[in-house]
Amino acid sequence: MNQSVLRVRRATVDDLDTLKWLWASMRLSPDELEPRLTEFQVVENSEGEVLGAIGILVSGQHALLHSEGYSDFGVADAARHLFWERIQTLAANHGIFRIWTQERSPFWKSFGFAPPNQEILPRLPEEWKNEFDGGWLTFQLKNEDVINAAFEKHFAGFAAAEKRGTDRVTEKARTISTIITVIGFAIGVVSIGFAVYLFIHRQPFSH
Repeated sequence: MNQSVLRVRRATVDDLDTLKWLWASMRLSPDELEPRLTEFQVVENSEGEVLGAIGILVSGQHALLHSEGYSDFGVADAARHLFWERIQTLAANHGIFRIWTQERSPFWKSFGFAPPNQEILPRLPEEWKNEFDGGWLTFQLKNEDVINAAFEKHFAGFAAAEKRGTDRVTEKARTISTIITVIGFAIGVVSIGFAVYLFIHRQPFSH
């Protein structure tokens, strides 16, 4: 189907009955997915009829695609192209580094999704390890190692600059404290001297 006659948007409560039917037809649990309605994006035709949906769950810098389904698989590939555009926009807005899925459609592999190796798999968020079975595919949007290294380098530079600034402020505070102490001491000496002077020069008047 021509993508121009399809539109992707966020699911609303008005879509719930249609989505519950769709989830049931895909052998997914409507009762489990209903509370997660806000995770779903839907694709609709020019008449506003919902033809498919996919869930997008965000955890930190990772996103999960789940529970994909269509009432008409004739629109599936066109809908997936639109979903993929929306997914990339959402990922950019949330600062997502990596996307995960257990969807098995060849479409996702054609876009670069691949099984994670032993270095990548441990990066899967813990809550997803417990909630979903194996068979993961993943797609790297940004090189998280490079970004984290750059952030750590920037943070280290920022921390060093902050320390230098703090040291300068501390040194100034010590200098000011020393000056105040010296001035105070000088004032004290002058005051004592003045008091002694007054005492000495008042003695004749006491006889």
